[in-house]
Amino acid sequence: MNDVLPRPGPLLVDVAGLELEDGDAAVLSHRGVGGVILFARNYDSPDQVSELIASMRAIRPNLLVTADQEGGRVQRFRDGFTRVSSMGAIGRLAVRDRAAGIEAAREMAWLLASELSSVGVDMPLAPVVDLDYGVSEVIGDRAFADTADLVSDLAHAFMQGLRDAGSASTAKHFPGHGCVSADSHAELPVDRRELAQLDDDIEPYRRLIADGLESLMMAHVRYPAVDALPASLSRNWITDHLRGRLGFRGCVFCDDLSMGGAAAIGDYRERARLAQTAGCDYVPVCNNRSAVLALLDAVLWDDEPACHRRERLHAACNARHLAGREISDKPRWHAAVALNARLAEL
Repeated sequence: MNDVLPRPGPLLVDVAGLELEDGDAAVLSHRGVGGVILFARNYDSPDQVSELIASMRAIRPNLLVTADQEGGRVQRFRDGFTRVSSMGAIGRLAVRDRAAGIEAAREMAWLLASELSSVGVDMPLAPVVDLDYGVSEVIGDRAFADTADLVSDLAHAFMQGLRDAGSASTAKHFPGHGCVSADSHAELPVDRRELAQLDDDIEPYRRLIADGLESLMMAHVRYPAVDALPASLSRNWITDHLRGRLGFRGCVFCDDLSMGGAAAIGDYRERARLAQTAGCDYVPVCNNRSAVLALLDAVLWDDEPACHRRERLHAACNARHLAGREISDKPRWHAAVALNARLAEL
């Protein structure tokens, strides 16, 4: 291994199974790569996934290791982890008792991130801050609630809980995925509202940005009143609106370029080019190793502002320093697990 590690590049990649395979080392060590996302197929037990992550970091110590670990329907690691309740359950509690809901949001975030930290995962790609308009099955109870005020309060508490555990937030899916019925995993949804009508969807981001939101993920949704391109590939949305008008200085994740919502826009090279030109710092490419190989030398890996934002996000996570630490003997863990059991009854 070189004494000087490459700075984290823009590609967020995956691996096929429970341990590294031929070709993984060359990909993970490439300057175009900056992080890894783990899926259920990469998990068998806490010990196994700890060993997998350690083997990745033996190749590239400065990898950002992430997982879609939101709680509810979207939780990649289950056996050996707490089955955390959906964010919708937290929202239902908050409707009855605002203070109790805010406490639950913070404690569930701490629980999720602490258990991930114990195996070496830097951060969950969470929270979902979309509003639940009752039309999007892919969002549904992944959302906290249907009002901007309540989602803002709960997402802010969730962000604080992640920070308590030494993690960072990735709020998603900007500017809002809750008002379209189509699933962007399979197709490109279209939201025909005017920009002013999206104000409630954007409001939670304003609150989080004001408190130093570390990162967010763009939506593979097209808003033709604003741009012909989906928000994930749109300079209007990312550079002009998000960074310009909202003043966001954190790291921007594109959503997965392998999803149907991106496949409508050119080949992988064109999608990656558009994403980076628009202002995305991280470009996930999942479940398609040939696409990753095609992009390794094609992505812009040395853009100084983007490199700096990726390095800041890595620095905001200290999970790699917590790997292997027991959390089940912590009073806060026991209290959080008990609270989660009560949430499951709502």
